[in-house]
Amino acid sequence: MLGSFVGKIQKGLSLFTPRRSTLSHSSEDQLEAATIVPDDVKEGHFAVLAIMGEETRRFVVELEYLTDPVFMGLLDRAGEEYGFSQKGALTVPCLPGELQEILDNRKAEYLKKVSLISNFSV
Repeated sequence: MLGSFVGKIQKGLSLFTPRRSTLSHSSEDQLEAATIVPDDVKEGHFAVLAIMGEETRRFVVELEYLTDPVFMGLLDRAGEEYGFSQKGALTVPCLPGELQEILDNRKAEYLKKVSLISNFSV
């Protein structure tokens, strides 16, 4: 029990010490990096990397996109290509412009529905 307590304190303190720069990372470093959420990823959002060839772009996406059939298709592709044990930002195998188009289309559909509802209720 004391060992567990000491381990937690050491882990907490390690957040305040500078990282060593090495090319190889231990599994502990990878686990810690995977659990740290960047400041721009707000509650109800997650980070996605769109990667195709040399093109890479990071997106912060609302959790609601997990119900979008087109976005789910990208996740299926990611599962086939990378497996299901990704850590950190989710990586999808598509051009960044393709993911941007999916996000924009979903947003446009939402705005269209809101407009129809507000016109109907007037």
